[in-house]
Amino acid sequence: MAAEFETPEPPREQKRSSWTRRVAALEDRFHRFRQRLGRRRGLVPIVIPYSGYGGPGWIRVLGRVVLARPEKDDRAPGRTDPGRIRGWRSFVSIPVADSVVTVTADGQEFVVHADRGGVIDVDVMIGLNPGVREITLHVEGSDAVRARVFVADPDARLGIVSDIDDTVMVTALPRPFLAAWNTFVLDEHARRPVPGMAVLLERLAREHEGAPIVYVSTGAWNVAPTLARFLGRHLYPSGALLLTDWGPTHDRLFRSGRDHKRESLARLAREFPHIKWVLIGDDGQHDEELYREFALAHPDNVAAVAIRQLSTPEAVLAGGRSHAEDDHENVGGPWVWAPDGAGLAERLAEVGILES
Repeated sequence: MAAEFETPEPPREQKRSSWTRRVAALEDRFHRFRQRLGRRRGLVPIVIPYSGYGGPGWIRVLGRVVLARPEKDDRAPGRTDPGRIRGWRSFVSIPVADSVVTVTADGQEFVVHADRGGVIDVDVMIGLNPGVREITLHVEGSDAVRARVFVADPDARLGIVSDIDDTVMVTALPRPFLAAWNTFVLDEHARRPVPGMAVLLERLAREHEGAPIVYVSTGAWNVAPTLARFLGRHLYPSGALLLTDWGPTHDRLFRSGRDHKRESLARLAREFPHIKWVLIGDDGQHDEELYREFALAHPDNVAAVAIRQLSTPEAVLAGGRSHAEDDHENVGGPWVWAPDGAGLAERLAEVGILES
């Protein structure tokens, strides 16, 4: 008589991976269904351009392809204005997966592809002069749109990375209800900037000309136009936005915002090995922990760490604050703390990052 064997139970990680792949596949089918309905209603694909950055011989191109109604834009006859997609509408817009996008830079054309969420995030090998440069993005069925790319000066030795949520803009992001309110309901004009932070970042950019500026957030790419308008309205220096995409992947149900920040910092270290970064964040969203990890792994790529201290009400909404200031064994250059931009500017001047 043949021996009977029980089928071994698959490991938990394997079962979870199989389940999340099915969820991701279901999401893809749902978006394809929405695309078919949208095209029947006369929607056309458009590119929402995001600010990118680059270095000698390459640029990182960022954007998103969605279906939208072909409303007229007064600035260019027949053109759809990506800026019209705002607030909650950006979260119900229909992404166009695997779109073919033509990037034109300095007279050269490059064909790239959006991912399954319609997001364009590709490196293009081209040498552009340092400074703010303009490229165009075009998807079949709509007119080309312009995007800005900041190309870092090869001689630049300092860069700026800033968190957004509760660092440059008061959002109370960790509370799900308040986060949903800020994202879907609250008008962008009602969002409050953190006092003094725009002046701090502008001083850093002015005193270190040619330095790349990167804003990192755990927010979704859907809110990139809203965040860009907020930063411009409150006179923050222009820079690239590094956001993430919500929804399932093939190995997890929800993307990790912390992993997104960690991977973004590691990528910047690879792309700009000669640059030391001023890392700006707050003490309520794990920024100190992530910056400490980065400084330990890349001590030669950190010029200073500046942490905004949340007020008591903000700390309560954020679920508390860390106590990293009590740890004097800071790594990766000097660490400074203050409740606003003016205080951080004073501390950074004391350690030589800003002029006194």
